[in-house]
Amino acid sequence: MLTTTVRGLLPEGASAPAEADPQVADLKARRDLVDAVEPAVRLYEEPPAEPLLVETPWDEVWLYPEDWAEAFDAPDSGTPHNEAREDVWTALLHILVETHSTAMDRNSAQDEENGGPSTQLLYRSFEGNRDLRATFDRAWPVLRPEEIVGDLHTVPAYLSRCAPALEPAEVRSLHRADPQAWTLSDLPILDAARRRIGDPEAARKRHARDRARERNQAAMDRVIDELVAADDSDLQEMASLKTEDIRDRLVVDEDLPAEARDLLTGPFEHIVVDEAQELTDAEWQMLLDRCPSRSLTIVGDRAQARRGFTESWRQRLERVGVGTVEIATLTINYRTPEEVMEEAAPVIRAEIPDANVPTSVRASGNAGRHGTVDELGQVLEAWLEQHDQGEGTAVVISADGAAAAGAVQGRTPMALRGRVRSLTPALARGLEFDLVILVDPRDFGTGTEGAVDRYVAMSRATRQLVILED
Repeated sequence: MLTTTVRGLLPEGASAPAEADPQVADLKARRDLVDAVEPAVRLYEEPPAEPLLVETPWDEVWLYPEDWAEAFDAPDSGTPHNEAREDVWTALLHILVETHSTAMDRNSAQDEENGGPSTQLLYRSFEGNRDLRATFDRAWPVLRPEEIVGDLHTVPAYLSRCAPALEPAEVRSLHRADPQAWTLSDLPILDAARRRIGDPEAARKRHARDRARERNQAAMDRVIDELVAADDSDLQEMASLKTEDIRDRLVVDEDLPAEARDLLTGPFEHIVVDEAQELTDAEWQMLLDRCPSRSLTIVGDRAQARRGFTESWRQRLERVGVGTVEIATLTINYRTPEEVMEEAAPVIRAEIPDANVPTSVRASGNAGRHGTVDELGQVLEAWLEQHDQGEGTAVVISADGAAAAGAVQGRTPMALRGRVRSLTPALARGLEFDLVILVDPRDFGTGTEGAVDRYVAMSRATRQLVILED
């Protein structure tokens, strides 16, 4: 089993900051830029429109646009661009050899016995033709995913062509000077480009493995020849080693260059998605690309969606392409006591009237407490004294996540480690604490995002909630 966040699906996610401009983040949350990857790559897969004369030591062969088109159709559907290059190149060579052989037959040219080139010589000749190789490299170049996505960010005309649904003002807002100044919102676009384009080193790695395998085979052949030559038995059993089936089995690939594979690229039979209400359409595509079976367990709460969630779950999941949807609604709250939910429910329902607020099945006996910010140290000291045996955890949640610093006097950091945390509302998501102290929750923001952050922060409490305001 593998566990990760959306950030962890790509190496760039480790250092990528959040998108600074909310409007740009909203644009990238849609599918427009993810869908722009396909036409962006297709522009580098266009057959030449003019015939090409390919010379050999024996004669000349014309390669026409329809020949290029045939070769470009050779790769199987879904083959990444860089890996498909070998298929296209092999198809081109085959077309040239076939065309040359047909021309020889039609012109009654000399056959191989009379000095004509063998098929192997023809392949070698075409493969080494510089003009042919240069034309092919321009028609189907090696691409790098980072460069394609970077070009979409820095070349407005390119982006407009590949994402025609974008308005001119939206194209301008997506422009940036540094093509690879990746943000979290770029990860789905990068992911789509990596899947569509593939490894730029794919051909080199394949050739390296083929050469190593050939060396292994040659070494094994020498060993077999020596064993057969030394076999002086009547049955000549060693001769059986020369049969193709046994010979192939004797060659091991353990010392071949390793093919490194990122396990997080999938495919997976099943994916469990937590905090699913926060996923954008573009991020959903990242997950669905890794799960062809569309078998997912999805856990989310519309009331905790910071970007807002106006659709039903069924509408959202069917729209992003999950497929058949079965929904089970949580109606019972086993974690948060009713005293806390009495404070939290009105906060979210004021912004989202139809929010699903489950009914608490237990009471803690601790009514919600309100006070002023200057009482923070007193509240924490009293709680630590009451729980001096080391049981229980507390958190101070504030807009900057630093409100607890210096609030507890006379206690060493080691004594507080693991017991008192200081977090932002976003970092407190998914966690639970015995005591939750909110400091100036009005500073968490306005609108849906602010209401959701306040509701989520409040509902982290499993025993007591304290709200301190100026």
